[in-house]
Amino acid sequence: MDKINLLVITAVIIIFISLFLSLFLVTVKTEHKLSNRLFAFFLLLNAVDIGENLGYLFEIPLNARIFVSLIFFLQLPTFYLYVLSVCYSDFKLKPKHLIHITPFLTANFILLPRFYTVSLASKISFLEQSSSRPEIQFNHIFIHIQIVLYIIAAFMILRKAKTIYLENYAGASMESLNWLFQFAVALSVFFTIALLKNIFKFTEYPYISGWLKIGLILLELFIISWYLYKALNNPGLFKNVDSKLKLVKSIISEEKNGQQSVAKENEYHSELLKLKKYMIEERPFLNPSLTIQDISDGIKIPVRDLSILINHKLDQHFYDFVNSYRIENAMDILKDATKNKVTILEILYEVGFNSKSSFNTAFKKHTGNTPTFYRKNL
Repeated sequence: MDKINLLVITAVIIIFISLFLSLFLVTVKTEHKLSNRLFAFFLLLNAVDIGENLGYLFEIPLNARIFVSLIFFLQLPTFYLYVLSVCYSDFKLKPKHLIHITPFLTANFILLPRFYTVSLASKISFLEQSSSRPEIQFNHIFIHIQIVLYIIAAFMILRKAKTIYLENYAGASMESLNWLFQFAVALSVFFTIALLKNIFKFTEYPYISGWLKIGLILLELFIISWYLYKALNNPGLFKNVDSKLKLVKSIISEEKNGQQSVAKENEYHSELLKLKKYMIEERPFLNPSLTIQDISDGIKIPVRDLSILINHKLDQHFYDFVNSYRIENAMDILKDATKNKVTILEILYEVGFNSKSSFNTAFKKHTGNTPTFYRKNL
């Protein structure tokens, strides 16, 4: 099978999977409709972008072909909005988000005078000398700047969302944010290879660019297939956080601008005793979907003060704080000789975890051993 046939077959497979997954995402019943629709749109843009590489197989007007090729400018903005929608439960598309189509409009606008509005002969002449055309050079640089900026922005959103989650939630595992981070890393690798491909295209080694193009298409097939596998096997994978929640460091910064009295410190000490007593007597950590708001309601301490108390004064994320009580409870069960027939899986659900991987991670972080090893060495 020659290189051209391999490219065509792989491209067709990617288009088919992208369209299938898009259909699945917009039809499946879920609470995360906006997230699904945004990613479905991302996949459709991807399918169109891949289809543009097969343009030579069809009679497509030059204007349409160039316009379609510039749709790539919409892919990363769509992915960025998708990340926002996954991370924050209250995210909604607003008119201000239209700013993200500016790069796409700009890229098309600069082609108006010397390409879109001229004769066919002039269009062909323009494309034959594309490497020296300032419009093409501008778009070439522009797209790579856009890639870098949006990838960085996506990672910043993920980092902030993960920190907020750790500071305010203890109910679910970190699988959703970790997986989305992995997906962003995969896209970063993909676009880095694309950048190298474009660099080699204008050097003395254009054949390297050709092989990198094949590698990109195969990598794209892998990434989309991987997402399809995740989507079908984990339809409830994502857990969002409230975008109105503030990072503790932001709250601390606000407090430093005001006056923090000795009385306030004494109040924190009193609240800490109250919190520890509540955790031991009421055992709220047994609730697998526990949030900092739940504890705030239970002990009548404002969420803001409680967040500072746990995440700053105790120097512990809320996620780890709650899990420490769950692990201590699990250790007591493991030590109980009358419960030696209770399985590890039964124990983790009993103490408030809802995932074996998150239980094992938390247990090893707290004790230095796995639950199985700990039980065997009692």
